[in-house]
Amino acid sequence: QVQLVESGGGLVQAGGSLRLSCAASGRTFSSYGMGWFRQAPGKEREFVGAINWSGGGTYYANSVKGRFTISRDNRKNTVYLQMNSLKPEDTAVYYCAASLSRRGATIYDVKDMDYWGKGTLVTVSS
Repeated sequence: QVQLVESGGGLVQAGGSLRLSCAASGRTFSSYGMGWFRQAPGKEREFVGAINWSGGGTYYANSVKGRFTISRDNRKNTVYLQMNSLKPEDTAVYYCAASLSRRGATIYDVKDMDYWGKGTLVTVSS
């Protein structure tokens, strides 16, 4: 069982930066591949990026590649999403999620994830 709690969301101007954190409970955090997803109003939840179990590999959606960076600290049971050059279209609720079956640095689907946080809202003003 893993519980995930996101933090770090807020209001930022276009071009600005935010860093989201996702703190996980449980002793087996390093066993999970971790993903970030987002859901804008009226839209489906979409994949943002993923990091493999060790932190040695990452994978990003094309829409955020080059602007967002995922990292993790297994000693602190925490995964991070550094978001730079933010755009209004990045406005969404951001969720972290954990997967036992998908532990690599690859695209993750919503169906692949075993545990979800409750999300943190990111609003980017133009």
